Amino acid sequence: MTHIVLVVPTFDDLQKHLGRVPADVLMLLREVDQAQGREEAFRRQHPAQLDALTQIARVQSTEASNAIEGITAPSARIKALVEERTTPRNRSEEEIAGYRTVLDLIHSTRPDAIPFTPNVVKQLHSQLYSFAPDRGYGQFKTTDNLVEEELPDGSKRVRFTPVPAWRTEEAMRQLHENYTAATNSSSYHPLLLTGAYVLDFLVIHPFSDGNGRMSRLLTLLLLYRNNYEVGRFVSLEKLIASTKETYYDALAASTTAWDEGDQDIFPWLRFFLGILVGAYREFEDRVGALGGRGSKQESVRQFVRSSISDEFTFAEVQRACPAVSVDHIRRTLKQLRKNGVLGPPTRGRNATYRRLRTDF
Repeated sequence: MTHIVLVVPTFDDLQKHLGRVPADVLMLLREVDQAQGREEAFRRQHPAQLDALTQIARVQSTEASNAIEGITAPSARIKALVEERTTPRNRSEEEIAGYRTVLDLIHSTRPDAIPFTPNVVKQLHSQLYSFAPDRGYGQFKTTDNLVEEELPDGSKRVRFTPVPAWRTEEAMRQLHENYTAATNSSSYHPLLLTGAYVLDFLVIHPFSDGNGRMSRLLTLLLLYRNNYEVGRFVSLEKLIASTKETYYDALAASTTAWDEGDQDIFPWLRFFLGILVGAYREFEDRVGALGGRGSKQESVRQFVRSSISDEFTFAEVQRACPAVSVDHIRRTLKQLRKNGVLGPPTRGRNATYRRLRTDF
């Protein structure tokens, strides 16, 4: 049985929903904040290494966020689209290229230079579909929609019924006004407000299509506005995709009783903060040992593990590991071949290596 969600978002009563934060959520906040401080130090000390991680994360984020919604393409095509070495050939590739466009805008623009308003959200949505034929994208929905999941047998189940179309404009206006007021008041942790905004956005479901991908792009924007920049270097979208069922379960748990204003936001916040904790741990795995013994070898190994494609060239390893010498890269790749991680490279100037496994 479904229920109609009224315009009673979390921000209408923050004290009720965020006034008493469970101890385990406080521990997650503390872990993220501590890791964020270390992230800032890494950013200052190793900009070249982080630039290489950013390029990897761009591809992984674009692939994963679209894949969550069933929009797929071969990895080589996705990589070419993200690197703007080709143009879209079909509808799926148009949407993949659109995601890259918005992601790059968020990455390349100072976060505080992007006004966080409903109109800007509309503009970002329009850019998400900038490669698709004009079908009214960039406007809030004019017909009601449902949030459904596809079951293993191919049938669909309604997860929840979003805010109706006729209330969407007002709901988004209220959401942004209340979010801005709560942020300016500094009464609540910014990560709690970010998670609450994303949950309310998904409950409102303001667009006829693209709400899930927009929610993940807006998550990055809000994190960057609050100086949590791990999403530049580690794909949050890939981490979400790897726990897709948990993602949907957390949303379902936190949208129950929304129409009575009695929702429990903490299942969703635990998931959201857990993704950030995972991202920061992965970030530190990749760059935390830069100054230590064996770190150069590990940076090459990490590139091989995290490459979006099973095939890569020696030049791509060099770009991803600028602090590692050519000889050291060769030795590490040779060792990985010996250990059965890589197959023999193709011959020629642009030799290609093929990854056989990632469990090393």
